[in-house]
Amino acid sequence: MKRRGNVFESCVCFQSLERAAYRAFRANREHGDALRFMYTLECEALELERELVSGIYQPGPYRCFTIYEPKERHIAAAPFRDRVVHHAVCAALEPVFEARHIYDSYACRKNKGAHRAVARAQQFARSSSYFLKCDIRKYFDSVHHGRLKALLGRQFKDRRFLSLLECIVDHNAPNHAPGRGIPIGNLTSQYFANVYLDQLDHFVKEQLHIKRYLRYMDDFLCFSDDKSVLQEALYVMDGFLDAHLALALKQEKCYVAPVRQGIPFLGMRVYPGTIRVSRPALVRCRRKLKRREKAFQEGGITEEALIQSVGSLIAHISHANTVTLRRQWFRKNGTVPAA
Repeated sequence: MKRRGNVFESCVCFQSLERAAYRAFRANREHGDALRFMYTLECEALELERELVSGIYQPGPYRCFTIYEPKERHIAAAPFRDRVVHHAVCAALEPVFEARHIYDSYACRKNKGAHRAVARAQQFARSSSYFLKCDIRKYFDSVHHGRLKALLGRQFKDRRFLSLLECIVDHNAPNHAPGRGIPIGNLTSQYFANVYLDQLDHFVKEQLHIKRYLRYMDDFLCFSDDKSVLQEALYVMDGFLDAHLALALKQEKCYVAPVRQGIPFLGMRVYPGTIRVSRPALVRCRRKLKRREKAFQEGGITEEALIQSVGSLIAHISHANTVTLRRQWFRKNGTVPAA
């Protein structure tokens, strides 16, 4: 594949940084550093452009915290000005990475996403007898910096752009081992993590010749009518990940089973004829709904914010067969939604 050049100037120019700032601000409207940056946007963007062009730009310290749902994760949130840089970089990365991806890679891509991945899994389940489910052990903590940089070097030949990418990769979270890991809180980490496993996608499709395969970040599924084909694929993929990507499968989470048992995938359990919300995901939804109701009653959020939050939860579970569940939830509050 031909390497892309002349990326740096268009990536770090004032217009690019200004557009990136507005995109970053959408998810950070209530943060003080975001408000301060946007209040003096022109001066901040010009200064950021000067630092990037002169090569003196250095990322700021992370704000670290831990979340516990759906599982314990250590988050490293970058300062807002660094997030602006991340958005500008990802706008340059996206068209190059998009050209590499297979059709059935669903994370961090336009017109893809988790719900379409679940729908595709059901489509494959309807034409297959068995599935193989795989998960990578501590994926974001395990990405190898040297191999990631080598992969980026095969996509871009612009030396200054590569130096910026390496600066972002090397700015590691405090909890990561040297030369390993990418912070979960960075937008660039989502793009890097997705393209890092693109090599596995092409190996499975082009070398193992498994046609019914899909991946959402580090969760991936294979389908076949022959159980032994999937068992062999599991063994070969484990070796490929170790040898080429310095990753390891979470063996206790990898298995082959009949599709009629249901496929646990992205918070859903997928059957050939129906899709159900998994019990852990359902418990999380109920907890979140109760927390938002309590916050509204205590004056912590507005009625509009409560409606938006409940609406997003209902929209999410509506992708499964949950009409009865939704009616039960709303009857409890005196309102019955349309099916």
